[in-house]
Amino acid sequence: MATEAKASRHAMPTVLMVVTEDWYFISHRLDLACHIRDAGFRVVVATRVGAHEPTIIAAGLEFVRIPFERSLRHPVRDLQALVALNRAIAQLEPDIVHLVSLKPILLGAIALARRRHRAPAVWAFTGMGYLFSSNGFVARVMRPLVSGALKHLNQGSRCAMMVQNDADAALLHELGIALPAHTTIVPGSGLAMDKFSPASGAPEGPSIVLMPARLLRDKGIYEFAAAARLVHQQHPHVRFVLAGRFDRDNHGAVANQDLQTWIDEDLLEWWGHREDMLEVYRLASIVCLPSYREGLPRVLLEAGACAKPLVATDVPGCRDVCVDGKTGLRVPVCDSAALATAISTLLSDPAYAHALGLAARELVRERFTIESIGEQTIAMYRDLLVRAAQSDGLSR
Repeated sequence: MATEAKASRHAMPTVLMVVTEDWYFISHRLDLACHIRDAGFRVVVATRVGAHEPTIIAAGLEFVRIPFERSLRHPVRDLQALVALNRAIAQLEPDIVHLVSLKPILLGAIALARRRHRAPAVWAFTGMGYLFSSNGFVARVMRPLVSGALKHLNQGSRCAMMVQNDADAALLHELGIALPAHTTIVPGSGLAMDKFSPASGAPEGPSIVLMPARLLRDKGIYEFAAAARLVHQQHPHVRFVLAGRFDRDNHGAVANQDLQTWIDEDLLEWWGHREDMLEVYRLASIVCLPSYREGLPRVLLEAGACAKPLVATDVPGCRDVCVDGKTGLRVPVCDSAALATAISTLLSDPAYAHALGLAARELVRERFTIESIGEQTIAMYRDLLVRAAQSDGLSR
């Protein structure tokens, strides 16, 4: 493989895109990887490969198996992933290593630090997540350790930071992890508008308020259930639907018992993980994400592209897509009463809700398409390659 990699460098630069799990790559990065490939790069995906291997192959992409664990609670497994990632980098000799989210950033940066010739790296923060936004004990203990490691592993001019919103950029600068000159705000991973489009008519039957999210506390699941209880006092036939998977590796996973209680009380329905999200969005009257913090929530982009009115919290990430009074209604974080009021407002005024949905689709078309995000990402690559070459020249 190493010989093939060296030969390919003359024809096209190689990007090694490192993502923890194949399902996340398929849902959030597949279209971007294909756009980068079509622009003249060789793209190899390093991920934990499972059920989605046929999809990666069908897309014409190469991949390397890395035994990632998403949490930070399994150091032995992390060591195994590090060894596998180091081997992949040695064999492929990539021109750029694109590390997506915190675990790949940490392990990828360690692997690169051990090499004499360090490929330049993109650190793509997809949101600052539990570790940087929570006040829990584990987060308070781990945060300074991880921040210190990231500062130590930063390669300076050979490292580019990609964040999805202004607040995350400011936090990286405040923590001393990144310099403003080496940080680029790229809002999300891009949406293929032809994959998400409005239905020809309004949904039939009782109105559905949809929350598409993993079942985590910090997505606002408990506030969503509390808002459902309040809204049902005025709109008893409205259906509140959760569509998303459990995430047992996350400290903030919703308790099984709580979910079952909500279902038994007819507060909400749980549809689990769905592959047919276009059809799910088309069934909804309102799409809701009362999250505590996001990078750039893809579900709001998908819902907006389907011309659905949005209800979301006034937090980083959400506010970039849910523009209050234009594409949706924003509410304070952890405020189930305000959430219920916003939902009731849209249920009571279908014409207003429809207008917000149309504006949401237009916003996604203007700012968040795969073409726009793909070109911004490629521009980052080219700038990083130039800076790395200049750094190599100065070090000689």
